[in-house]
Amino acid sequence: MPLPYDVITMGRIGVDLYPLRIGVPLAQVETFGKFLGGSATNVAVAAARLGRRTAVITRTGRDPFGEYLRGALREFGVDDRWVTPVDAYPTPVTFCEVFPPDDFPLYFYRQPKAPDLEIREDELEPEPIRAARIFWMTGTGLCAEPSRTATLAALAHRAKSGTTVFDLDWRPMFWADPESAGPHYAKSLALATVAVGNLQECAIATGEREPEAAAEALLAAGVELAVIKQGPAGVLAVHRDGTRAEVPPVPVDVVNGLGAGDAFGGALCHGLLAGWELERVMRFANAAGAVVAARLACSTAMPYEEEVAQVLAGGPVPPDPSRPESPRNGPADPAPETRPGRDAPPGPETRRAPETHRAPETRPGREVPPRGDAYGTGHAHGPAADAPSAGAEPPRHGPPRGAS
Repeated sequence: MPLPYDVITMGRIGVDLYPLRIGVPLAQVETFGKFLGGSATNVAVAAARLGRRTAVITRTGRDPFGEYLRGALREFGVDDRWVTPVDAYPTPVTFCEVFPPDDFPLYFYRQPKAPDLEIREDELEPEPIRAARIFWMTGTGLCAEPSRTATLAALAHRAKSGTTVFDLDWRPMFWADPESAGPHYAKSLALATVAVGNLQECAIATGEREPEAAAEALLAAGVELAVIKQGPAGVLAVHRDGTRAEVPPVPVDVVNGLGAGDAFGGALCHGLLAGWELERVMRFANAAGAVVAARLACSTAMPYEEEVAQVLAGGPVPPDPSRPESPRNGPADPAPETRPGRDAPPGPETRRAPETHRAPETRPGREVPPRGDAYGTGHAHGPAADAPSAGAEPPRHGPPRGAS
């Protein structure tokens, strides 16, 4: 019998098209980089970068972008055996604008329906899901059928074996209204052992927005560990046994907050699997999110363990592997430009820590992600490669989250 996976994630996947120059509105961008994205997928990539055996359960379109994503997963060392094509829907594409330190609008193209919402219960393989040391699912997977039933079935297969993480991942554009999410979130919390989210997501899941109250409400709902991303206030983690940790954000010069939350998630899995004490897990995850917030992309920006260690030791963020030179736009990392009507972004002397939660994502027609707790030190959510931890991914000052 094969060894169990360290981490299996279930949820979004898509193609991120990011401008290769920062500080330029999409209407003026000429050259983009193409990257694998999607929060659940990015978490699997982040954990693989840290040496973990990972796989993702998701679906793409039966198109060239779907082929690209499956190939990218294999290159990252993520098993793609449960990434299957859907004939009816195209692979999703996400665009973003990059205006550091805290403005990263996202544009999602997931119409008429994203293939990753077509995951079906009868396609799941219960035994690998049950045997995985960590199983990671997201709130977006609960927003539509058949994905909702499949996600709840996967949680039932787990029966709280090992570590089961519910990434609250609130994306308002995927739901009719916040109230419709409540019952499905409650069912998932009862079957999970860890809940991760920013304050906005905690409010959707529990009705509580104050960090301590939100943590207590998540524990009361059934999980053993509540991880609350608070943006500039850092991260609060509370375990049912009374253990707790509060850690500040890691200061970095933010390039793109999207994806920081997903890096936080993969690092959280790594620390839990290693059996570290809670504060060490949170500090490591914060630093991983900070690395990604200081880089352009999401999946290709996920750090290796030695890079996280360097930042934890007070060293600089290692060079960004996702910033190639652009023949048309010039160097990918020039000083940020300004756009009409916009104040010039802060210069290098301004340091922001990424968040461990995601900023809300936007869709065509465009909602600009809110500021505040949705942006922080390294955590992004959502199809915004999910952007900062809980939605898309704006400014950070605490653990971040992912985009796509």
